[in-house]
Amino acid sequence: MIYTKKLNEKYNVDVFVAGGGAAGVAAAVAAARQGKSVFLAEATGALGGLGTSGMVPAFAPFDDGVNILASGIGLEVRKNVSKNIPLNTYWTSIDTEELKREYDRIATEAGVDFSFFTTVCDVVTNGDHVEYVVCTAKSGMFAVKAKIYIDCTGDGDLCAMGGGDFEIGENNDGEVMPATLCSQWTNIDWDRVPKISPNAHIEKAFADGVLTYEDRHLPGFFKRASGVDGGNIGHLFGFDPIDERSLTQGMIWGRKSMLEYERYFKEYFTGYENMVLATTAAIPGVRESRRVTCDYTLCVDDFISRAVFEDEIGRYCYPVDIHVKNTDKKEYERFQQEYQKDLKYKKGESYGIPYRSLVVKSFSNMLVAGRCMGVDRKMQASIRVMPGCFIAGQAAGAAAALASASGETRSVKFGDLARELKKLGAYLPNC
Repeated sequence: MIYTKKLNEKYNVDVFVAGGGAAGVAAAVAAARQGKSVFLAEATGALGGLGTSGMVPAFAPFDDGVNILASGIGLEVRKNVSKNIPLNTYWTSIDTEELKREYDRIATEAGVDFSFFTTVCDVVTNGDHVEYVVCTAKSGMFAVKAKIYIDCTGDGDLCAMGGGDFEIGENNDGEVMPATLCSQWTNIDWDRVPKISPNAHIEKAFADGVLTYEDRHLPGFFKRASGVDGGNIGHLFGFDPIDERSLTQGMIWGRKSMLEYERYFKEYFTGYENMVLATTAAIPGVRESRRVTCDYTLCVDDFISRAVFEDEIGRYCYPVDIHVKNTDKKEYERFQQEYQKDLKYKKGESYGIPYRSLVVKSFSNMLVAGRCMGVDRKMQASIRVMPGCFIAGQAAGAAAALASASGETRSVKFGDLARELKKLGAYLPNC
């Protein structure tokens, strides 16, 4: 079937950003603060991605216990939405509505032109050069032409639609971490909630037939000052994050499973007896999908060696957090060993992130940031959290602003990029 349509070139900008999550906002703001024209397309009704529409209940650490790593734009957001929470807090609860407003503010004040309910549906290329992207929105289909394009979709959609190279799973086997449908709850009596793991009574619940899946990995609930508390419970096993039918079934099961988890916490713990499910997220909490092939693949050996790079755009420290892929007890033991012991840093330790891991190998004018950047599977499980996305996104935006003069991402001189990143507040101890 062949379909042709004449398109209106609605935007012609220096930098186009696909996806408005933590990475996308940081990229767009960084480029705009350097005086570049930026258009950002966001598929949902809010900036922030999984932190807002996905209702992920908490920020992962911004620091390594000594240094603030996700400094600059990410730290600005963190300070504005969590004023009363110390910066060295490991998990910082997120007020979803407050975070939405903060992203609106920071993007608007920077001069970013952004549009909600707007999705990239095609990428038109000429050799290794992206000519323009096709977006679809309520007003119809339109073209966006830019000098530099940044893939912050989380799933590598921009790269994939353009025919670029990517991997999914271990050795490209397609097997990825399960997603979670996050949720929000009220009427939890925190004074009576026991200080034990949410998994404490899970084996008894399995024996009693309370839960459909023997999922032993329940991060649990996060207290908020508003009284609307965040939930990160359960996994969507066997779910394909880049297939719309699988996404649909995952959302249906995710909502249904909340009834089972509500029963579990009410029957086996104190403090949850009167809990009420307020809402579930509008999008699934996808942890892993495509990983875009870049000029350098940041790998677990770099994590182990605490790598330093000549083109280092930041450093980060979160453990390798590959969630259980199934309900096998051995898989849960594997997760515990990696996350709690083998692939976890001590205070003050971190790894470098090179600019080359943001440079999409298949194209001359495309960068990538966020969980789909150029990393191997284990390293993806560290960089994927929001502070990691802020670091990479900020660098991609700063680099895009510099590259827009030539239209070539590899034309960026790292000394120039480092100077711009330092102006934005980036942590660059080795530059």
